[in-house]
Amino acid sequence: MAPKSDSTDAIVLRYLNEQNRPLNSQNVADALQKYNLKKAAIQKALDTLADNGKISFKEYGKQKVYLARQDQFDIPNSEELSRMKQENEKLQEQLGEQKRSISEVEGEIKALQSNLTLEQIREKEAKLTNEVNEMEDRLEKLRGGVTLVKPEDRKAVEQMVYEKISQWRKRKRMFKDLWDSITENSPKDVKEFKEEIGLEYDDDVGVSLQSYSDLLQRGKKRSSGDLQQQCAKRPPLQ
Repeated sequence: MAPKSDSTDAIVLRYLNEQNRPLNSQNVADALQKYNLKKAAIQKALDTLADNGKISFKEYGKQKVYLARQDQFDIPNSEELSRMKQENEKLQEQLGEQKRSISEVEGEIKALQSNLTLEQIREKEAKLTNEVNEMEDRLEKLRGGVTLVKPEDRKAVEQMVYEKISQWRKRKRMFKDLWDSITENSPKDVKEFKEEIGLEYDDDVGVSLQSYSDLLQRGKKRSSGDLQQQCAKRPPLQ
């Protein structure tokens, strides 16, 4: 709300003098909404101020543009303008230095915030120590020959892998028979035909049936070797 001592004319006049730039009634009304002044009241105040010679205006068709009277402002001469320009340059330099200082301080704050506190360091150290101890215990068990996987679990996994490999081998053979039948009398180049339909072999995607078969065989041999070692450790029957 505008102070009671200020009339609409006084508020509008003060605003135009502060802005000192061309404004129409809508510009003034938008800017003075905080005073809850209606556009009609602002338009009346502008016309009254213009009629009384307190502001100037120009007409552009049906629209009027209002401006503060320029004779009320002190116009600096060339020397004053030169001095003001130099002062402005100095102020710009000072502003640049302040911005650089602020940037450096913000960088230091960011670096400090990224560092761990003493409490956080101790918590992380305790966590890492526990992890190291757990891994050392596991390593010790492995060195001592302790079986970490139950035989029945290992057997179930091996059986599952064996079934998957068997299905893989079966489907691979079925595909080969079908592919050979399709391409046997085809006039197209087999390689080009394969690329045309977007077909990929195992080698194209970096997998090998034989490598998985070998892995399963090594696992079985290892299991057999572990069983023999366990039997060798048992005392002979009397």
